Amino acid sequence: MVANEYTGHVEPHGDSALRTLPGLQIRKASVGSMNNNTYLLTCRSTGVQLLIDAAAEPERLRRLVAEGSEQEQLDLIVTTHSHHDHIGALAELSAATGARTAAGGPDAERIMTGTDHPLSHGDVLEVGEQQVEIIALRGHTPGSVAVLWRGTDEEGAETHHLFTGDSLFPGGVGNTDSDPERFTQLIEDVERRVFDRLPDDTWVYPGHGDDTTLGAERPSLPEWRERGW
Repeated sequence: MVANEYTGHVEPHGDSALRTLPGLQIRKASVGSMNNNTYLLTCRSTGVQLLIDAAAEPERLRRLVAEGSEQEQLDLIVTTHSHHDHIGALAELSAATGARTAAGGPDAERIMTGTDHPLSHGDVLEVGEQQVEIIALRGHTPGSVAVLWRGTDEEGAETHHLFTGDSLFPGGVGNTDSDPERFTQLIEDVERRVFDRLPDDTWVYPGHGDDTTLGAERPSLPEWRERGW
């Protein structure tokens, strides 16, 4: 995680990064040969935990879970999409912790380990006293989803945090294999369901690489459309 411009306290924690907000802790770790980002959301009031993308290195992810809960409590794993580099530790971590699994409905059948809860656009999931909203961002895969948490910062101002998988990165949307129909679907979902709804200070946590904000990316939307990727 990048510390500058953050609202909330960010500090190194083991080999993960920790961001603490009044209602939620967000931990980020990079795992696997493709440097996948995995994120752990911990409700500060109840200890309920949600992991986004059990990508690889199950033992490392168990240590990440333990950073948020000494009892290694993990309640739910949300998979942003079905590509192999995002599900490599899913079966083992779910079995080890008893966590239920969730993924976008159109991708659920592609996840051979099974999905307990197929997700639809607009679904709201409880994370203890916190809630996250599921935003379908179709195109990278048919069932790609982002996870949105709305909360408050230390001053009581509203803050937004969006976990985008491989659908939105610094510098563009995700890969659509040069398919113009898939690209159009993805850029339109990203514009209508993300940029048209959320403010510039929304923090974006992608499936690989560095974080960004919607404000940093918004001026480039016309360029992305024109280039087609």
